[in-house]
Amino acid sequence: MARRLPPLNALRAFEAGARHLSFTKAAEELFVTQAAVSHQVKLLEQDLGVALFRRMTRKLALTAEGRRLLGPVAAALEAIAEAAGALRAGAGGGTLTLSLTPTFGVRWLAPRLGRFWTAYPEIELRLQHSIHLVDFARDEIDAAVRWGSGVWPGLDAVYLMPAGLVPVCSPALCEGPPALNVPDDLRHHTLLHERDYVEWAQWLAVAGAREVEARRGPIIDDSTVVLQAAIDGQGVALASESIVRADLEAGRLVKPFDVDLDADNAYYLVAPPRAFERPNVQAFRDFLLAELAAETSGDGAA
Repeated sequence: MARRLPPLNALRAFEAGARHLSFTKAAEELFVTQAAVSHQVKLLEQDLGVALFRRMTRKLALTAEGRRLLGPVAAALEAIAEAAGALRAGAGGGTLTLSLTPTFGVRWLAPRLGRFWTAYPEIELRLQHSIHLVDFARDEIDAAVRWGSGVWPGLDAVYLMPAGLVPVCSPALCEGPPALNVPDDLRHHTLLHERDYVEWAQWLAVAGAREVEARRGPIIDDSTVVLQAAIDGQGVALASESIVRADLEAGRLVKPFDVDLDADNAYYLVAPPRAFERPNVQAFRDFLLAELAAETSGDGAA
């Protein structure tokens, strides 16, 4: 007898919406619109002939039928993801596909890749640079490096290093004229922004720089270009000190002020549960931690 199953996309939308109790957050996770999630859930409700959610003002709640469905659907999707991951790992042999933020990939990891290839020549490394969160159930990604609080529901996270932001610029720009002695001196210099003005506005508020207008300077939607502009003396950028440590030690950049924004955030290696049991993911995790330990002890050779 043929099985009559609901559409997979509708089940994924329902599971994400039920887990977050928010169609908006489910849409962000699935990289679709809120309307698309709502539409898929309605299709599922029509197919089953029951209401799965109680829709209230700015709030969702599962009905008894929704609660009954959630457990089996979540377990089934997890089983599918695990089976697909195992098949990808088997089919790819030593292939390891990673998602990285561009800044981490270019400024921190790239100078160290030679040592990884020497230590693990059997692993075929594939790197994808993206600022977007990964959907491990959909994307062919084994692990990702991301910054944040360290809490990503449904994922395991391994702490790597701090991700707080500090101002950086070329030594010549720092020395002036006009010199950068106190944060309010930034009013005489170009602020380099990535994506928007928010981070600089927050940093200036923390630093008490009331004479500096945050909405000054270009917005550059590429973190590597932002940092290169700072190295070239085009302005002052905000960057994670951990990421630009090599530039600071080489004198390409200096840190004019010690005020740190988002000191509670950090870089993490994240992956689905049990992914760290796979040999290739283990190898990359161990490599990162060894490199960071050597850097901390002063033995790094980046």
